[in-house]
Amino acid sequence: MQFLLSLLLALVPMQAAPAADATAPPAGAVVVATAVGSGVQIYACQVQDGQPQWVFQAPAADLFDPQTRQHVGVHAAGPSWTWADGSALAGTVKAKQASPDAHAIPWLLVEVHSTGSEGVLSHVAWVRRSETQAGQAPATGCDASQVGTKLNVPYQALYTFYRAAQ
Repeated sequence: MQFLLSLLLALVPMQAAPAADATAPPAGAVVVATAVGSGVQIYACQVQDGQPQWVFQAPAADLFDPQTRQHVGVHAAGPSWTWADGSALAGTVKAKQASPDAHAIPWLLVEVHSTGSEGVLSHVAWVRRSETQAGQAPATGCDASQVGTKLNVPYQALYTFYRAAQ
């Protein structure tokens, strides 16, 4: 009987475990704030590896409270974020994962390396970009005649700000 049970279990297809989210913050991280970023991803048509192609330059987005829709800050190059209370931070991308939406920019986990004045963002250690919509550079439109031009591609994302576990 035990042999038959083992045989049946061996024949049942195993379900693959869901892929780990590379952009999840470290265990114990605590959410400080969330904001919806709405703006553009800025690309420049440049020659790389001998071919003209769209190259990411910077984001430019306004941040809004997801519940009240009130403007709470801005997101810019660095990457950096500045809150309406004057607190600010900049960081380095530590993890990247493709968005479930094939037409959207990737999800990111950013480790904060500097903060500004006291406020909402002053104790943030990690920023996660998720729930991305659009923002990818087009596959066409950058050729020898367009080198040097810039392109603003609209996007939206959810930004979650975390402090380290205590």
